[in-house]
Amino acid sequence: MATHRKARTALLSTPGPRAAVGLTTAALATVTLLSESASATPAPTKPRQPSISTVKKQVDSLNQQAEAATQKYDQAQEQTDQQNTKVNKLLAQVAQKTQKLNDSRRVLGEFAAAQYRSGGDLTTTRYLLSENPQDLANEIHLANVMGKRQQAAVENYQTQQVAVTQQRIEAAKSLASLTAQQGQLKSAKQDVQTKLGAAQKLLNSLNAQEKKRLAELQAKQEAEAKEKAKKLAAQEKQKAEAAAKAAAAKGTDAPVAPVNSSAADQAIAFARKQIGKPYVWGATGPDSYDCSGLTQAAYKAAGIDLPRTTYDQVDVGTRVSEADLQPGDLIFFYSDVSHVGLYIGNGEMIHAPHTGTVVKIAPITEMPFYGAVRP
Repeated sequence: MATHRKARTALLSTPGPRAAVGLTTAALATVTLLSESASATPAPTKPRQPSISTVKKQVDSLNQQAEAATQKYDQAQEQTDQQNTKVNKLLAQVAQKTQKLNDSRRVLGEFAAAQYRSGGDLTTTRYLLSENPQDLANEIHLANVMGKRQQAAVENYQTQQVAVTQQRIEAAKSLASLTAQQGQLKSAKQDVQTKLGAAQKLLNSLNAQEKKRLAELQAKQEAEAKEKAKKLAAQEKQKAEAAAKAAAAKGTDAPVAPVNSSAADQAIAFARKQIGKPYVWGATGPDSYDCSGLTQAAYKAAGIDLPRTTYDQVDVGTRVSEADLQPGDLIFFYSDVSHVGLYIGNGEMIHAPHTGTVVKIAPITEMPFYGAVRP
């Protein structure tokens, strides 16, 4: 009986043909699935989007870099224009000297023709054989005079020839310099376009909700800048009142206006009329401006000529501190002096910010202060 029970148990525990096939198939499927899962390439994870504050910092940085590139472009443009003027002047001088050279050559030709017609023989033999020695003597005297003139003509021709050669060499060098500066101008232009393109690409990558959050962040930062500007305005007022009280206590007149107040008022009046006009890099008006183009045009309207770029404008006039700002002062921003605005008082300025904006009034606290000058 025990033997039968063992045999029966063994029979029940051993899978039949169909069961064995089913188990084998399931096992193979399990192994295959595990193998495929192990060898499959993981699905790429979507890159994490930067925060809106990071995006704004990147856009602001690119705009500031574009402003710096714009100033380099303006500088290259100015140098190219100056060199082009110089080249045109030199070419005009070359043409003028070439005309003088041709005139000298013509005079030499006339002397040569006259000498050919006379035979050029004024020797003693001709004198002895002459029927009228006095006429021949007069002819010899005239020939001597003409000879001196011919010599002077030759010397003049040689002088003109040297002058023309030197002028042509100088013109050729200036043309080569102009070509090099035109290359720098092209490179500077591409640099500006690259920076602006990168900023626009970054902005285009934002969806509607992100753009809304960016605008809110921008508004918040502008409000903070205005609050800081109000504090500056309050400090200016307190300072003026203190100066007036001190003058009254001493029995003296109140502090006089800055020497350039008239020009400053005219520059500010001009700048106010430009509010709302678009920023265009490289522009100097009258329909659009970049930052230094606006300040240059404003002071030109006041009868003061400023250089074209921020790099040069910062060295014009008297340097003043932020605490001593007066309306009409030029305020420069960033460590590379790549932006400038016209101070109008109360912590505010008129400036042309960057591509995509217009000339407007803004607090001077929007950007890091570098320095200020009073033209």
